[in-house]
Amino acid sequence: MHFLDLKSADAARARQSQLTKPAGSLGRLEELAIWFAERLGNSTPGRLKPAIVIFAADHGVAAEGVSAYPPSVTSQMVLNFIAGGAAINVIAREHQAGLVVIDVGVATPYPLPSGELSPGMRYFRLPVRAGSGNLRIEAAMSSEDCSKAWQIGVQVARQAQERSKNLLIGGEMGIGNTTAAAALICALTDTDPADIVGSGTGIDAAAREHKIAVVREALARARAAGATTPQDWLAQVGGLEIAALAGFYTEAAALGIPVVLDGFISTAAALVAVRCDSSVGDWLLASHASQELGHRRALAELGLTPLFDLGLRLGEGSGAALAIPLLQTALALHRDMATFAQAGVDHI
Repeated sequence: MHFLDLKSADAARARQSQLTKPAGSLGRLEELAIWFAERLGNSTPGRLKPAIVIFAADHGVAAEGVSAYPPSVTSQMVLNFIAGGAAINVIAREHQAGLVVIDVGVATPYPLPSGELSPGMRYFRLPVRAGSGNLRIEAAMSSEDCSKAWQIGVQVARQAQERSKNLLIGGEMGIGNTTAAAALICALTDTDPADIVGSGTGIDAAAREHKIAVVREALARARAAGATTPQDWLAQVGGLEIAALAGFYTEAAALGIPVVLDGFISTAAALVAVRCDSSVGDWLLASHASQELGHRRALAELGLTPLFDLGLRLGEGSGAALAIPLLQTALALHRDMATFAQAGVDHI
């Protein structure tokens, strides 16, 4: 595990006090500059080199009618990512961030790309299994499959470091995954499902009540099966892409690479990672507050304050990717503003 660089943080804090502005006038932008200095080991960090990774997998619980969309949409969206047509593709291109899509368990067959991928795209098909089990009536996956998915996330984080990336964003795609994420958050925070389960892809009030009941039954089943540890719960009520995200975040922290969290599902994965290793929390930033009901509760459990609230609930890493220009600007201000001495401005 990498340690925080307190000397760089102190130097960055001292620099902030000398920049041509009233102390604290740039608010959280000042805090962000110091936060990155502490983690990147540089009192004036250069431009961030972000990588966005989307893990895709299906969920057996979709058979319970917990989503507004059929499971086939997962594979269709993977093809959309590959073709460059999804929201996250647009955002990644706009901010010159690399984008990787990894199939860790998509159930519906789809044609593999035959030609060149869209610019800046990389794609890997590494299915652990064809989707998870129906968590209401059975374990989402075996502990072995959970570990395999986790290790895929670990390897992807290592590959990002090898490509000199110093900011990682994890996204996901999987019809039914807000149900799995809600069950995980309930299990790890001892919260009633009615306070966590949201509308996901846009289900109505009656469908949400059914979704709450599904989560309650899943939690009761998993407890009866002996789930106690975070990884037990991940295998019982999680998902393959959630396990991959948890491994991705854990290894990013071990390598000393900052992470920007996206929304509800990515935060559930981060909660698993932090419950397994509390030091992971030092490397996490929350991008936004999702519209999904339980997201703020999960962020509070992690001690994180989101940077913005735009009413987002898309997933795909989209909210986290939207934070990239904000973070780049925070570091540019810290790096490039004149000090009082340089500008010849009086400083009392």
